[in-house]
This record gives sequence, structure tokens and C-alpha cells, in this order.
Amino acid sequence: MKLALCLLFLTGAAFGKAPNIILVITDDQGYPPVGAHGHPWLKTPNMDKLRAAGTALDRFLVSPTCSPTRSALMTGRHPLKNGITHTVLDRERLALGAVTLPQALAKAGYRSGIFGKWHLGDQAEYQPEKRGFEEVFIHGAGGIGQKYPGSCADVPGNKYFDPVIRHNGKFVKTKGFCTDVFFSEAREWIEKMKSSEEPFFAYIATNAPHSPFVATPESKKRFLDMGFNDQRAGFFGMIENIDANLGKLMQKMDEWDLWKDTVFIFMSDNGMEGQVAQAGKVLGKDSEGRELKGYNAEMKGYKGSLEEGGARVPFFIRWDGITKAGLVVDEVVAHIDVFPTLCGIAGVPLPENQVEGRSFWPLVSGDKAEWPDRLLFDHAARWEQGADPEKSKWVNFSVRSAGYRLVGKGELYDMKADPGQTRNIAAEQPERVAAMLDAYGKFWDEARPLMVNENVPLATEHPYHVWYAEQMAKGGIPEE
Repeated sequence: MKLALCLLFLTGAAFGKAPNIILVITDDQGYPPVGAHGHPWLKTPNMDKLRAAGTALDRFLVSPTCSPTRSALMTGRHPLKNGITHTVLDRERLALGAVTLPQALAKAGYRSGIFGKWHLGDQAEYQPEKRGFEEVFIHGAGGIGQKYPGSCADVPGNKYFDPVIRHNGKFVKTKGFCTDVFFSEAREWIEKMKSSEEPFFAYIATNAPHSPFVATPESKKRFLDMGFNDQRAGFFGMIENIDANLGKLMQKMDEWDLWKDTVFIFMSDNGMEGQVAQAGKVLGKDSEGRELKGYNAEMKGYKGSLEEGGARVPFFIRWDGITKAGLVVDEVVAHIDVFPTLCGIAGVPLPENQVEGRSFWPLVSGDKAEWPDRLLFDHAARWEQGADPEKSKWVNFSVRSAGYRLVGKGELYDMKADPGQTRNIAAEQPERVAAMLDAYGKFWDEARPLMVNENVPLATEHPYHVWYAEQMAKGGIPEE
């Protein structure tokens, strides 16, 4: 933190203001589907270019599912302590007492916009315009067209093509594929903001490549031609479409000469979707008839699991003149560290008694800074609605240190010697296991009183359905 503030002070005269921040986060992509990560057939030239031009945090860990990770980014606090114990059933709502990242950045004059997926509460008081964002262009629920018991639901019948989007409190009808629409709107807003005296924070959160794996015909054609089934072609096609949109935004960054004034981050929200990308399974063939097998970067686990593959994601950060091109950081960094890092860069104080992460700026700046070991805790949560969380305390959890991953009570892996988690060494290191379990137990006991969405009656209406019906009755949905 001190180093981040020092860097800002030293470079402030050159920048004239705190840097802009652009954070792009994809849904269910995970670490493997990036060309630079060794993927055998996926083409992601713009992700690769961003990684090469900036710094890669190569062991960046998040939660195994989406709402938990998003809550950690917004608060710097563990998801369970934000009240997030599911992605639906009103347990995806970010605790109202939390100070969000855009609220913190506002103290330094930042103006914030969100484009795409929020998924931290669909009721009015939880919506992003009440949590610090002034420009809001989002779909509801966790995905376009979704609906679940409780309040979590998008516009009825919404589709990936020409979706109805909630723009600053009013629904609008858009034209085109959802990812293209979100990036286009974000680019327009950034262009308006770039000449402002105030810095901006643009949060571009795609709903792709999450299921139902709907992609544009042109982006999935190559995969269909290779023999992939429609779902897999959709998944990988969506990723290449994201990459193309990332490229358009990066080109605009060049044209606008914003790289020296902007911290640009690309990441994903949880491990890769496993049902369409199984490691080792033949998924298709190349033009010469050679078999193409699923790729998981030699990791164990996918989205939803407590293994490394459920938590490891790409994380590239670029700020020209500050970050070092091509630097790869191997230290374990986590989602809870983004909030304090960005607050440090912006020069704003952290909210009291909230942030558990720490600034990773000393690592990103290229200095050989110390990064003391610590324990990171995770829990899949998602127990049955109305169930006593205590019954899930000792199941579906993990503890991660710099060198080891404990999965449940009885599996311990040396992540440096055995990153693929092929050999359980719990019986050989009982003292380490006991210490990690003890620390986890204390963490759970701290988190349990903060699970504010537990045992709360489900909402009886879907706000997006109600608001949509009201707007339709008053004149309909205008085209954006």
C-alpha cells in the first residue's frame, strides 16, 4: 500500500491526476482458454498481447463461482463475510453495509460505470446505481434471460442477440450480440470520460462464455468445422469473440493515448467451465485430422471445485510507464487483493474493518518486494436453502498457502512440487494439516455471523419482471 501511494506521488505530476481504471472480467473462462497459457487450438491474440505488454499474475486465485468473486472484488473481503453463500435464491446479494470499490474511489473523484453483469442483487437497494456506479448498463440475474426463485431474474424471455438491457434505470432494446453490445457501450462511455478532469473506473463484466454457450455464427464456425459439438463451439467461440472485442478496446486505447493514464486489468471470475472443455477428452480434429483434446493447463478441477482449477484465472495488468512488460509474477495473489491495490493507486483510504486483502502493487511494479505467506480460505457454500450452514462447515472447503492446498479435512498437496495435485501428502504432514484446519475453523467462526442472507424469506417478486411490465405499460422499450 505504501509503495502504491509513493508511486502515485512520484508520477502524479506526469499524469496530472490519479489513473483511470478499466477492469474487464469474463464469466466462466478460467485460466486455460488463453493462447499464451498453452491452449492448443484457441486463438486469443489480444489477450496474449495484453499479457505481453503488461504484467501477468500467474497464480491469481478467485472463488469457485461467480457472485462470490465479484463481491470480493467490490469489497476486498471474503465472500462469506459479504453474505454471499450462493449465486441465486437471494443469497447472491452483497451485504448492504459493505463499502464498494466505486464508492471508495468516489472519494478521489472517480466516476464509475458498469457494463454487463452485476449479479450482486436484483432488488432496488442492491442495484449498482445504489452501490457507487453512476453509469449502469446491465442485464439482470447471473445471465441473460435467467430466472430463479426469489428476486434473481432478468427481463422475461431475454436473449443473447438484441438483448433488453437496463440502462440507468430504464430498459432499452439493443442491437447485436450481447458481448459486442457491452463493449460498444463501454467504449462510448470511456470516450466521453477520457477528456474529463475526473478519473474514471470502467467495469466491463461479460456474461460470456457462461452457458448456454450462445455465440455468433462467425465466431463458432471454425470450431464446428473442426468437429466440435454446438455447445463446445459456442463456448470457445464466445471466448474468441471476447478477444476480438478486447482488441477493439485496446486499439481505441492506442488511438486515445490512454495507456499511460490508465490501469487496465483483464481477468475471469472462476475456474473454466468443465462440462464443455474436459481435459484429455477428444473434442474435435484439426485440418490435418489430428485429434484435439481438452486442455486444463495440467490442473485438477474446474468451475465449482475446491481444487486449483476451480480458482485459478488469468490476470493481466498494464499501466504503461509503471508496470513492466512481460513480467510474470508467480506469487499467490487473490481477488480480495484487488480492492486495496486499486484504492492504493487512487490514493483513497480503505474502509475500516472491511478489507482483508493487501495491495499487490509491490509485485506488479517489478520490485523484488517481500510477499509474506498467508492462508486463503474458500468454501463452495451453495448448501440447500434453509439448511443450517454449520452442517456444511467442514465440507466443500479449501485452504491455500503459498506452497500448499488443503482440500477438505484429508487432502494436502504440495503445489510447487505437484501443481497438478496428483499426490496426497496429508498423512506425511499431519501438523501442517492440523494448523490449516485450525485456522480455517477460526475463519468460519468469524464469517458465520456475517452470512446475512441466510434464513431470510425468499422475495415474492422478481424486480426486473415488475419494472419491465411497468415500463411496457407506460410506453414500451425504446431502442438504444
